[in-house]
Amino acid sequence: MTFRGFIAVDIPPSPSLEGFAEQLRTASASLKVVATDQLHLTVKFLGETEENLVPEIMTAIREACADVPPFQVTVRGTGAFPSLSRMNVVWVGVEGAEPIARIASDLEGSLESLGFAAERRPWKAHVTLARVKGHRDLDRVRRILETRRDEVFGSHRIDRIHLKKSVLTAGGAQYSVAATVVFGNLTGP
Repeated sequence: MTFRGFIAVDIPPSPSLEGFAEQLRTASASLKVVATDQLHLTVKFLGETEENLVPEIMTAIREACADVPPFQVTVRGTGAFPSLSRMNVVWVGVEGAEPIARIASDLEGSLESLGFAAERRPWKAHVTLARVKGHRDLDRVRRILETRRDEVFGSHRIDRIHLKKSVLTAGGAQYSVAATVVFGNLTGP
């Protein structure tokens, strides 16, 4: 059995982030906005993942997180990939995520040895808030992103990382937690 897997840190919704998501929902029919209870910072996208590799993946995650204590991040700023003029993804930024960048870097080698392709692009701390599913009526979205580009959407204590499963549905991807590692806890929860 396989599942569509990824490694992520959850970003809890804040009232200001929920308000921003709602503003995006009404800004353009071309946007598919992520449900705020599904927001996360992707550390590593795995893709098709064999169930029998989960123990080895979790060992790699525990090793990459062994010296990481809980830390604070600030959700701040907005933007789009690859650019505001050619939007595919609308994101909010995450400051203070250097520990996650180190974990992502450490995981690359250990997961590549399990058959997962190394990421070619440098890791960037961001939370995907919406995907562009058409390229019409995006001027209002651009104005919103420019207006809110430096806004702070909240601070959060990060103390765990998850191996998640993604199931694609007509209403968008649905995520569930397959396993969790708590920072500073080598044996897990």
